[in-house]
Amino acid sequence: MLGHYSPLTIRNYLSELRYLFVYYGDADPADFTEGMIMEYLLYLARTLQCSRVKCRMAAQSISFFFRHVLKKVYVIPTVIYPRKSSTLPPVMSVEEVRRLIDGVSNIKHRTIIMLLYSTGMRLSEIAKLKIADIDSKNMRIKIVQGKGAKDRFTILSKQVLLELRAYYVIYKPTEYLFNGYRPGKPMSARNIEHLVQKAIINIGLASKHYTVHTIRHSFATHLVDNGADLHTVKELLGHTSLQTTMRYITLPRHVQRP
Repeated sequence: MLGHYSPLTIRNYLSELRYLFVYYGDADPADFTEGMIMEYLLYLARTLQCSRVKCRMAAQSISFFFRHVLKKVYVIPTVIYPRKSSTLPPVMSVEEVRRLIDGVSNIKHRTIIMLLYSTGMRLSEIAKLKIADIDSKNMRIKIVQGKGAKDRFTILSKQVLLELRAYYVIYKPTEYLFNGYRPGKPMSARNIEHLVQKAIINIGLASKHYTVHTIRHSFATHLVDNGADLHTVKELLGHTSLQTTMRYITLPRHVQRP
C-alpha cells in the first residue's frame, strides 16, 4: 500500500506530523477532526507565516496520516496554499474600513455599510432584512432564508445598535429595515451595491478594486486575525463547509518560513 512512497518521503511526512501532534498534545490523533486540521494549517499560514511549500508539506503529511493510519478519507485543503498565480480576494485594512464608514454622511448609507462589515451578511441578506429580525435583547440579528434557504443568527454590536436607533428615528422604516423607493418594498441589492461603490470611490480607494463583497471578506479575515475560531466564522457567514469559509480568509503567500 505504501510502495509508491519513497522512504525519504515517508520520513519527511512523519517528521512533519510531529509538529501536529505537539500542537494538539492532549488530543488523541484518532479524534482529529477537519476543523482541528484547518485550525492547525491556519496557524502555520497566518501565525507562523510559513511558506506555501511548508503549508503544502504539512497538508500532504496529514493526508498521509489520515489515509494510511486512520483509514479515513481526507481531502487536502488547497485553499491553504493557493497557486502562485491565483488571485486571493482583496481585504480592506481596519483603517480603510474606518475611513469608509467615517466618509459617509448619509446615516442610512452609513448604517448599511456598518451592518455589512459588523455582521458579514451577504448583499441580498441586507436588502431583505426586516425590523423584526433585529433582536436587541440578545444582541443578535436573525437572517431569514439566507443562501441555501437556511435561517441563522449573526452578531449585533452595541455601536451598530446605536446607529440603527438613530437611523430609525430619522427614517422610520415600517417592515423592511431599509425601504426602497416604492412603499412597502425593500431597498434593492443593486442600489445598496451602488452606494457602497460610491463610498469607496469617494475616499480614494477605487484603484484597489474593492467591492461590496470585499466587506464580507474583510469581516471574516479580521475575525480570524482577532482570534475567532473557524467554526464560529463559518456559522456567522452561513457556510456549509470549512473549505468554503477558508476562501474568505486572506492568507499570506509571499513570506518565507522563519
